[in-house]
Amino acid sequence: MNQLEKLKKLKKEKNAIILAHYYQNADVQDVADYVGDSYYLSEVGRDSDADIIVYCGVKFMAESAKILSPEKKVLFPAHGDATCCMEHQATPGLVLEMKKNHPNAKVVTYINSSSEVKAVSDACCTSSSAVKIVENIDADEIIFVPDQNLASYVAEQTDKKIIPFDGQCNVHHKVTLENIKKLIEEHGEVEILAHPECQKEIRDISTYVGSTAGILNYAKTSPNKEFIVVTERGIQHQLKKDSPEKSFYFPYMICSPMKRVFIETIIDALENEKCEIVMDEELIKKAKVSLLNMHKYAGG
Repeated sequence: MNQLEKLKKLKKEKNAIILAHYYQNADVQDVADYVGDSYYLSEVGRDSDADIIVYCGVKFMAESAKILSPEKKVLFPAHGDATCCMEHQATPGLVLEMKKNHPNAKVVTYINSSSEVKAVSDACCTSSSAVKIVENIDADEIIFVPDQNLASYVAEQTDKKIIPFDGQCNVHHKVTLENIKKLIEEHGEVEILAHPECQKEIRDISTYVGSTAGILNYAKTSPNKEFIVVTERGIQHQLKKDSPEKSFYFPYMICSPMKRVFIETIIDALENEKCEIVMDEELIKKAKVSLLNMHKYAGG
């Protein structure tokens, strides 16, 4: 029995599904039942009738799945530390201090944050839902945690006052205008597709700015054949599957925590039901409010 057959057998026996983010290794994406961005996967996990969710991503994603479906067993088959850098940037204490300084503001927290920060937030958001949630939440002032670049992007799309936290995605934030100009010199004036976690100088020269799902959709429907893509390189796998005839050029953007799930670790976790996400019930209860509000304000 090969790996794929074994995985198929285990999933059937245990009523399990495998979820994978677009930034995962290509072979992991290929064995997943659902591949998507954070918002889509949060809906799939929440609505699934599976008993076990195997989450291939980074830790906050697996924890969010557990918070939304505490009755399900969530397995996180990462080898080593697979934690988003932004999970460590904001803390509950820092967020509460910002709330104290801005008592009329609501806290909208990017899903790329710890469960403890979600527990002191009014709503979570993803890059695809951030603007809609900020627009729909009942407040004129928004404390936006933790990504300053996504906060800047949202501020450009709304009349509400955005109060940003001083955090960022290390992978997106480090990309400079010079990096993109070099790609333009190499490949010509092609369309530029950027994630809103990029700095403003990158967003300002981009043809399209959006989430991973948004970038995929734009590239698929565009009549153009060449693109500079400014987000984590793992998305290239789905881009090429959707549009094999098109060319995609990337600056060096690798999120190493996203590359720590392997087919072997998935099989091991599912076979032995190990690497389970276990969380305090009170923390789940508190953090769930902000995640439910994410779906409420985003209309999902």
